[in-house]
Amino acid sequence: MADNKNTNSAHVEAGVPWKHIIGFILSIILTLVAVWVALYSTLDYSVKVVIIFIFAFIQAALQLLMFMHMTEGRDGKIQVGNILFAAFIAIVVVLGSYWVMEIGHMNHLM
Repeated sequence: MADNKNTNSAHVEAGVPWKHIIGFILSIILTLVAVWVALYSTLDYSVKVVIIFIFAFIQAALQLLMFMHMTEGRDGKIQVGNILFAAFIAIVVVLGSYWVMEIGHMNHLM
């Protein structure tokens, strides 16, 4: 007999999606901590930037694992190629944005 499970269809579980709720709460906490560090802490500017980037990296990993289902490969392992591509795109966006803002700022000062 043929197996009734269709591997191409979306997997829907009944009940409360605890994985998504925990991910959402952690995202809110990480965002609030980063905002607090940026606005209210008395740390040096370079330390603030490093802390904010660390929290941004953790939050990006959390989004990939909790919401984008990067852990749901055929054998349940993290899909390394997808994560590397997403990390590459994130680095290009962050460094590209910094480069554009820095050049715009330098042109404004000259």
